[in-house]
Amino acid sequence: MVEPNPSLSGARIERLHEHLAAALRRHGRLIYSNSLGAEAMVLTDVIWESFPEIEMFTIDTGRLHEESYLLLDRLQRRYGRTLRVVYPDARDLERLVGRQGMNGFYDSLEKRLECCRVRKVEPFRRAVEGFPAWVTGLRHAQSAGRAEAQVESWDEQHGLYKVSPLLDWSEADVWEYIRARRLPYNALHDKQYPSIGCSPCTRAIQPGESRRAGRWWWEQPETRECGLHPRNHAPATAPAAS
Repeated sequence: MVEPNPSLSGARIERLHEHLAAALRRHGRLIYSNSLGAEAMVLTDVIWESFPEIEMFTIDTGRLHEESYLLLDRLQRRYGRTLRVVYPDARDLERLVGRQGMNGFYDSLEKRLECCRVRKVEPFRRAVEGFPAWVTGLRHAQSAGRAEAQVESWDEQHGLYKVSPLLDWSEADVWEYIRARRLPYNALHDKQYPSIGCSPCTRAIQPGESRRAGRWWWEQPETRECGLHPRNHAPATAPAAS
């Protein structure tokens, strides 16, 4: 975990609120895909405290760390609310394991992306169906690909807008907010896990490595996404009706 940033300003927090309020005015309904990472703790706090009309869910891929399940319980106890949990389709999961085995995703990029599709992307699509826009915790500093992201963009892959209100926050900003608000967070962050996903696909990082180096570490950096966040970031305009 990084040291807190004492310069986190009220203006930055206010902009976060403004981004969410503006997106609500534009779209009417929003849904937040909660990753249970550090950025998610900020957004969970802001949404459940100030924007309860924004719906929220998280995806249990079936391969999460035990620390993630413990965090989910702590969140629900703190806020007195139930976070909707979405699961992969059982038949799709059976077929996936039958084709590639339990850990076949290590064998090739194609198998890993198929595992992500079944365990994460398809449950996500079911969860956001019917919503005009979804909220993410992306930040510019997370990776070179995410450095090009916009606060609002058209998510062509899923057919709705993507709203990313934390883009200009640093990692230190995130942790300053967590500490100031005494928020729960994933215990793996204290063990050099800056980014947390499925257990077999996430490891601690070493000194000098990038903050995303622990995700799908056996692959090349340019392929290390799950399919929810493609690298091209379209402008915030939907395609014209045909």
